[in-house]
Amino acid sequence: MSIDVNNESGTEVDEQAVLDIARYALARMRIHPLSELSVIVVDSAAMEQLHIQWMDLPGPTDVMSFPMDELRPPAKDDEEPPQGLLGDIVLCPEVARRQGEEAPTGHSMDEELQLLTVHGVLHLLGYDHEEPDEKAEMFGLQAAIVDGWRGERGLTGPSPAPTVS
Repeated sequence: MSIDVNNESGTEVDEQAVLDIARYALARMRIHPLSELSVIVVDSAAMEQLHIQWMDLPGPTDVMSFPMDELRPPAKDDEEPPQGLLGDIVLCPEVARRQGEEAPTGHSMDEELQLLTVHGVLHLLGYDHEEPDEKAEMFGLQAAIVDGWRGERGLTGPSPAPTVS
């Protein structure tokens, strides 16, 4: 898996954890090991510009995903996954910090960024949460991936509750 993490935000983030959880999520979703992903961490002004440009919505958001080759997980266990460019995930640590603090369980900015990274990966793979059944599927996968990653690392305490909408 070729994953680049580029922090342009001016905020110190655990880039290794973002890289590790992205890699874990892609492996768990059985994406070809030679596929490529880019994760960009930006400040709230840059995120606001992207949010307005691409979603026509005001203010910064937490995560945005920009798919390239529209890769999807293989439908069957014995099916060979396609190789390609997944696309870009853009994260905003300022929004992540606020969301983590406001979450019912309260968690760190880095924990929120890990959750948002998985959320972004799932969007790149075609998952959405517009409809209740889609939301249940996507957020269930998201929780399973975050919990699995945290479990493998022996991280204790509750996993961050989904704060993305």
